[in-house]
Amino acid sequence: MSTQIAPEKSGFRLGDLRKMFGGGQSTLRQFSILGSLIVILLVFEIWTQGLTLSSGNLINVVNQYSYILILAIGMVMVIIMGHIDLSVGSVAAFTGIIVAKSMADWHLPWPLAIVLGLLVGVVVGAWQGFWVAYMGVPAFIVTLAGMLFFRGANQFVGDSQSVPVPDGFIYIGAGYLPELPIDLPFNVLTMVLAVLGAAWIVFWEIRTRRVQLKMGSDRAPLWVSVVKVVIVAGIVLVAGWLFATGRTGTSYPFSGLILLALVILYSFITRNTVFGRHIYAVGGNRQAARLSGVKDRWVDFFVMMNMSVLAALAGMIYVARATASGPQDGNGWELDAIASVFIGGAAVSGGIGTVIGSIIGGLVMAFLNNGLALLGFGADVVSMIKGLVLLVAVGIDVWNKQQGRPSLIGFLTRRFSRREPEPFPTSDVTSTRNK
Repeated sequence: MSTQIAPEKSGFRLGDLRKMFGGGQSTLRQFSILGSLIVILLVFEIWTQGLTLSSGNLINVVNQYSYILILAIGMVMVIIMGHIDLSVGSVAAFTGIIVAKSMADWHLPWPLAIVLGLLVGVVVGAWQGFWVAYMGVPAFIVTLAGMLFFRGANQFVGDSQSVPVPDGFIYIGAGYLPELPIDLPFNVLTMVLAVLGAAWIVFWEIRTRRVQLKMGSDRAPLWVSVVKVVIVAGIVLVAGWLFATGRTGTSYPFSGLILLALVILYSFITRNTVFGRHIYAVGGNRQAARLSGVKDRWVDFFVMMNMSVLAALAGMIYVARATASGPQDGNGWELDAIASVFIGGAAVSGGIGTVIGSIIGGLVMAFLNNGLALLGFGADVVSMIKGLVLLVAVGIDVWNKQQGRPSLIGFLTRRFSRREPEPFPTSDVTSTRNK
């Protein structure tokens, strides 16, 4: 039996622009947030007279916010499941003081101290996951208790004092890709990383089109793929050049390299593994997932434990960058991580969200903070604006669902497409329930 191959569309249709970033509702919301990020960057670039996209500022943003973005990776999985984790800042601070004390007082080598910190995250996550998954206590209550307990534990273990860390450990939070003995006006390893990223984008688009052809599924016109690859790969290469041509001794931060590896790993896990599919299934409809044979308690347990492990890693990166662990570390981190996830397109009701979307949402918050700081605004104004951005982002998401609309971008592409207008799809929640 032959597979019928869908013909490739020809001609220019504005509606085909949706396919540049996928056609799903969640993807369209990420497209909108990506557009918001680009607008924010351009506005602040003009307003700060070129400081926002300067090499030094971009390096500074990655150094300052990589740990929040790492938290957002774990938090999006928690929120997809319909939970919330308020303890991540306190867990990060508790891990930080344990690791710092292990090196300062117990003379543990810094590589072993990192392993110890990750084990602390596993134990804390298993503890909180047990209460959520097997005792049935809501994650909000469990992690609220954890936030109070581990904040106190941080101050108890450290006696409310700062504990410095050795130079070798500092590299994971304040180090950069090293210079090669090659006389070039840029960091070679950073540009190699950028070129590999651009090559991967080209390879993945070609692979995607081949799979679509083999499956006989609908494909976007070739020009859409070309424009997509040129834009995304161009952004990667330009960003790589900016990182590679910073002041002497700097390049792409090592903490950003850790973040990049985690984004790739968790994007694969959530999109291409059985465990990732189970996360979405349980978050979308727990009862249906359970009847389908999904062990929802195990999924709850491992998602909560994974969140604490990433919080431990984020705490160690922060301590390394700050060169010491202190009693006020981690304050407010959970709020920034949660805001990043919701701004990045996750649904309040669970079942929807992506790692990439959360990273984009985190970058929106990061460049808002950074741009306002460059303009001299105080912490009070920054906090108010962040609150408004979060409220508007979630409010638009809820309103669109009530109207049965995926996004404003979806409306515009249908409105001005040459094709006959299609009815708006049902909301994410309704679609999930119907499945």
